Amino acid sequence: MKRTTTIPMPPPDAAHTLVPADAQAGPGCADDRNFVTALARGMELLRAFGPQDDYLGNAELSRRTGIPRPTVSRLTYTLATLGYLTYIEAIEKYRLGQGAMVLGHRYVGGAGIREIAQPLMQSLAFATDCTVALAIPDRHAMVYLESCQPRGALVIRLAPGARLPMATSAIGRAWLAGLDADHREAALAELARHYGARWPGVRAGIERALRDHARRGFCVAHAEWDRTVSGAAAPLRLAGSSEVLALNIGGAATRLSPEILESNLGPRIRELAETLQARLWQPGGARASARVASAPAPDADTCARASHD
Repeated sequence: MKRTTTIPMPPPDAAHTLVPADAQAGPGCADDRNFVTALARGMELLRAFGPQDDYLGNAELSRRTGIPRPTVSRLTYTLATLGYLTYIEAIEKYRLGQGAMVLGHRYVGGAGIREIAQPLMQSLAFATDCTVALAIPDRHAMVYLESCQPRGALVIRLAPGARLPMATSAIGRAWLAGLDADHREAALAELARHYGARWPGVRAGIERALRDHARRGFCVAHAEWDRTVSGAAAPLRLAGSSEVLALNIGGAATRLSPEILESNLGPRIRELAETLQARLWQPGGARASARVASAPAPDADTCARASHD
């Protein structure tokens, strides 16, 4: 008789669950016999590396994750053996290894996102003299997968891997707007836990952005997460899954007024998201046309030559 094996499926909202930074397992995981705590802890160590962290030792990894140091030592040894970490003996610390980098590139390449999105994003960046980026969520932040810069020499560049706050940036609010109601409420509940007493004020900005997205298809943030930065953003839903990404366009708040965001850049980033979504949903993800770059661009002085929202 032929034997069959039932492979357990992850919870339907797993892709959208914001795991607390100090948690070693997600909600309800302790009672889930399919959940492997040792594997989860290993992944927590990889996630502990931030964009400014070239090297971390076992003590710092233990402090950041809450995992006991003896356990961290065994996990880092295993991850280094597998190539996901690299041990630097001279300083007795670890950095992310090639295995971690390969996983990230496979994620982007497997969805066909970068090949389709990058040319259109770059065209829009050149046409508007603003920066255009694509991001995914990671707990309470949005992480850049791709960032396209204009030609301006004074641009403050945010490279792939840069992190922006989810709750107060245009790109984070656009991601929240792209979720279905159940996933959004779960994400908001975790953000409320994260912000604590500051949450009522933070939530007011999110609710305003959700209303804007429902009415116009994009969100804006003018000098909010950083008083020098403004931008507009729209969600991007991937075909065949409930996964949501987000796109933004922006620059210096001194040059990007709310009027420019709402009348010019907001509609253009919405159109870019619609174009990419249509192409990504096609069989084989055919390359999108560059129609988003054909609309009249704002004057160079109206777009920022700085980091964006």
